[in-house]
Amino acid sequence: MKITSLKQIWVDADACPKVIKEILFRAADRVGVPVTLVANQPLQVPGSRYIRSIQVAAGFDVADNHIVKQAETGDLVITADIPLAAEVIAKGCLALNPRGDLYTEDNIRQRLNMRDFMDTLRSSGVDTGGPASFSQADRLAFANQLDRLLAK
Repeated sequence: MKITSLKQIWVDADACPKVIKEILFRAADRVGVPVTLVANQPLQVPGSRYIRSIQVAAGFDVADNHIVKQAETGDLVITADIPLAAEVIAKGCLALNPRGDLYTEDNIRQRLNMRDFMDTLRSSGVDTGGPASFSQADRLAFANQLDRLLAK
């Protein structure tokens, strides 16, 4: 069993792909790092002393707010939500999206600006399309980035 410097992994679980959750479950047991899934719906998680789920009330950003309140310096947050990533980075956490992109202090401002720009376009009636389908390459990129973070 490897020892990781990560204290806790928090998962913004409402929109997290199932395959990413499964990678996290295996990693939790392999390295002994606690993984907590936060969602506003009930979640099935495997029986493990390292894995738990928390159901929060329904509502806009309720799960995000719970994660921000509970996460501590050195924790890892799995989310595709850029504003959530920005908040936890400001607290000294790491933030990784399910496609394997690590959000950092150096890139989060640019990503927030792009998100806001695209939101403005959408609210003006411009069809900006949606994200690409989740692919095998995304899954692999996530697993590789997670392994790098757990090995630190």
